[in-house]
Amino acid sequence: MAITLIAFTFSFSTVTLANEEGPKKTVTELKYVGKLENQPVFQLDLNNTEEEEFSVTFRDEYGNILFSEKFTGANITKKFLLNNDELIDARLNVVVKSKKRNTTEVYIINRSTSYVEETVVNKIK
Repeated sequence: MAITLIAFTFSFSTVTLANEEGPKKTVTELKYVGKLENQPVFQLDLNNTEEEEFSVTFRDEYGNILFSEKFTGANITKKFLLNNDELIDARLNVVVKSKKRNTTEVYIINRSTSYVEETVVNKIK
């Protein structure tokens, strides 16, 4: 009996851009949290203590906007369900901008699919 498994691998990279010199505290975190109905789910945590406005934009590797929205508040957590049928193995950029801090953080989501074939031999007698 041969079993074929499909595994999705997600990797993240971040780039922080700021208009001021010196290190700034990162207030955003994007992470893969699992699947819902076989679709990948990502969670964005905005760890700000004071109310501020953030804009979040998901773009594919060709620059097409897949999702864009603004959020206002403090300590916001948002989950995003991505449609596998539209993404295939595309690279996604997630841009998180803070209006108050005048910062931009960019996350890169790399998806890859790999196939594993396993053959099992069992002795029956």
